[in-house]
Amino acid sequence: MKFKPDYHDAWYCRGNALFNLGRNEEAITSYDEALKFKSDYHEAWYNRGAALANLGRNEEAITSYDNALKIKSDYHEAWFGRGAALANLGRNEEAITSFDEALKFKPDDHQAWYNRGIALLNLSRNEEVIASYDNALKFKPDYHDAWFGRGNALLNLGRNEKAIISYDEALKFKPDYLDALDNRGVALFKLGRYDEMILSCDKCLEIKSDYANAYYNKACAYALQENIPLAIENLKQAINLDSKYLEMAKTDTDFDKIRNTLSFQSLITEKF
Repeated sequence: MKFKPDYHDAWYCRGNALFNLGRNEEAITSYDEALKFKSDYHEAWYNRGAALANLGRNEEAITSYDNALKIKSDYHEAWFGRGAALANLGRNEEAITSFDEALKFKPDDHQAWYNRGIALLNLSRNEEVIASYDNALKFKPDYHDAWFGRGNALLNLGRNEKAIISYDEALKFKPDYLDALDNRGVALFKLGRYDEMILSCDKCLEIKSDYANAYYNKACAYALQENIPLAIENLKQAINLDSKYLEMAKTDTDFDKIRNTLSFQSLITEKF
């Protein structure tokens, strides 16, 4: 600063401008200058943590958030940022504790409920995942990612019909949600509803024409229906797009009904 180098608010605002431009390293330097002159500047500690998190420096981000919380213990944004950094480090139990603290001060924070659900999902605590996503959806009913995550937890629990309903809700708000369409297909497949599953795969391919997994899943469904030509056609498309599907098909029991046919054997021994 040319005329008042100890002007902490100016350093802070400069840091925010740099942060908004994605220049995180420079933003951190500016926040450090602000904190040099005002060490109890909780907003600067918080924003410094956010810049560090953007750089993947999560341990340092947690320290920065902790400094913000020493000054302002009810700072829900800092609790949330701390939780996100912990989750990025795979420390899911600690992340949940931080999200719980954020929600104690702001119970309607749908993003905190959602991220809490992700941490729970990582711990396979699926019933709690559903409850967390339900809270997120209470405050933001059009939150397609929460509907998707809820569907995944239901799928993990084998509650496939309910999973499909959740995926349908996600797709209502984001019709091109490829992962939701894909997982919806998985749920239909588990229910033996192969024709509907194929339609779900076709919608995936309308969005992403080179989506190899959709071709592979269609091949599995057609193989179970003993529709050999379409099974081979779709499997070949999948393999042409990604050779990993060749190895998968060699042992996948979904192809057992057609495994000994000449067309299947020719395909899996062909050089791509």
